[in-house]
Amino acid sequence: MRTAISNFFSNLGDLGNIANNLLQLRITDATQDVMRVAMNSVFGVAGLIDVASLAGLPKHHQDFGLTLARWGVPAGPYLVLPVFGPSSIRDGVGRAVDVRFNLLNYIEPAARNPMYIAQFISARSDLLGATDLLQQAALDKYSFVRDAYVQQRRSLTYHGGGGEESLPNYNEPGGEPANGNGGLPQYEDPGEGASGAPGSRPEPAGLPQYQDPGDAGASGEAAAPAAASAAAPAPASAASPSPGAPASAPAANAPSKTN
Repeated sequence: MRTAISNFFSNLGDLGNIANNLLQLRITDATQDVMRVAMNSVFGVAGLIDVASLAGLPKHHQDFGLTLARWGVPAGPYLVLPVFGPSSIRDGVGRAVDVRFNLLNYIEPAARNPMYIAQFISARSDLLGATDLLQQAALDKYSFVRDAYVQQRRSLTYHGGGGEESLPNYNEPGGEPANGNGGLPQYEDPGEGASGAPGSRPEPAGLPQYQDPGDAGASGEAAAPAAASAAAPAPASAASPSPGAPASAPAANAPSKTN
């Protein structure tokens, strides 16, 4: 039942969408809105069933505030209007004009006032999901609602494009850099020189150069034992006489010469 009531008032709102699309010279959107109203009013039981969406006709959300934005009127300061909620100076003026596009204003007050109440209740019920999200996710509810409202109005103004201020440009003022990296800084591996090969970097001037023993290779490993053996002193031979000793010692058992 709630969906049917929401569809009914949404079908009435398409009349305002038609008028604002024509004022914005969006002929294709206005044509689609005319087809939506015709299909939903005839085949959707006076708009209670959204047959047009099932048939693939998109719904365009337009109002006079967006029409003013289309023709370059700035939004002005952000406002929170009683009952109506977030708005701006431009959208507040547009809301006053949108009242003239509402078909309920042209029926008898006895039937108009209850339908206004039903429309307000239906609009409030459609926002219950957003209210729950606001209570759960937002730390600063005022800033959250303000930023969401401004972004939504900008998206509707530019048909989802976001305009020229959608994304900041972090590239250098000269445009796209020559290396095509989007303005990112380049860092070189200390072990690689300009050519990109390991060990090809220039040696700093004025500093002593030391070689890692592990980088000597096979020839260095083979030469290491030979160098060590050459550096070690040779042991003295046991048979070699010491300096200052007699050349030969008399044998202990040699016979003595007698006179």
